[in-house]
Amino acid sequence: MPLQAEKGIRNMRADLATQVDLLHADGQRVVVRVSCSSGGVLISALGEAPGAEQAEDRALARLQQRLANPTAPAPVQKISSQPSLAPVAVEPAPEPASEPTPEPTPEPEDWSEELTAVEMELQRLNWDRSKEGQYLQRAFGHSSRSRLVRYGDLVAYLKALRILEPPLEPTAAALPLLRPALLKTSDELLGQLAWGAEEGRAFLVEHFSQTSRQQLSDAQLQEFNQSLQQLLLNAPSPQTA
Repeated sequence: MPLQAEKGIRNMRADLATQVDLLHADGQRVVVRVSCSSGGVLISALGEAPGAEQAEDRALARLQQRLANPTAPAPVQKISSQPSLAPVAVEPAPEPASEPTPEPTPEPEDWSEELTAVEMELQRLNWDRSKEGQYLQRAFGHSSRSRLVRYGDLVAYLKALRILEPPLEPTAAALPLLRPALLKTSDELLGQLAWGAEEGRAFLVEHFSQTSRQQLSDAQLQEFNQSLQQLLLNAPSPQTA
């Protein structure tokens, strides 16, 4: 443990035991949570830095501030923006050339609220790191939360955890809807229907009052795919020669 962190622990009351958890780590940043129980209430603080020791020191300093002044609002942990990182999820297939592509929504710099919410949901589900790894492997193809380097994947993961009800094993839990996968599926279905941009746009306008798939929510995009699948099922079989 770093020297600064040791000093911080010595200054805390002897009846308080701290726990350090690694929430996120990649080549640019490390996010650490330090928590302890005081009067039956769990108090925690986040720290972010380029290295694990620095992140732990910052989290411990914030925890001491909260213990010294429990009525003060918790400070917002500012997490630095990360440059280009290799995406983990499946890349969306490109839209047809004639269909306008809107500007991508910039990712927020501060992920601490979402990371803390994920931890709370895991506690609610009574999932340890091993069970979380099993679920992540099924949903994203890897077993480490630190490899969720896209903000959209982290949000999808959090939304999926919130709708799960304990007791539930990760091997039987419903998986999150990933937008790139939904777009790829709709591309495949449009290809099977032999539809171009005009046919796809006309269908969107008629059934969803939108002109682009990018304007649909994830739930609407899933409904769009289901409608295309139904059209394929109802299509007449080709006549044999």
